[in-house]
Amino acid sequence: MNNITEIASRLTSLCEDHKFIDAYNELFSEHAVSIDPQLKNEPLIGLAALLERERQFLAANDVKEVRISDPLFAGNYFTVTFSLVFTPMGQESKKVEELGVYKVENGKITSQQFFIG
Repeated sequence: MNNITEIASRLTSLCEDHKFIDAYNELFSEHAVSIDPQLKNEPLIGLAALLERERQFLAANDVKEVRISDPLFAGNYFTVTFSLVFTPMGQESKKVEELGVYKVENGKITSQQFFIG
């Protein structure tokens, strides 16, 4: 799978099924970069680092619901909106709306950046 539309569709499907770790392992480059406002927009570099951050998030939160929009494409970029409902340990449920922008090169996602509303 190296077509950007297939990658976007697969990412959407895996995330809606709460298979976030599978999405990273299957779709992301070993050298992928992630920029997230939750991490002060400091780039997180490398698949291992992205996987570790995701494992930490999943260990500390119970994801209840994930809704993702249809992707929009521009060249080798695509974007989707996420609506997440999750419960942090010992806290009340939270709902977060965010925009994810992804860059695809050589059949893999090489970067992602999130914007939280």
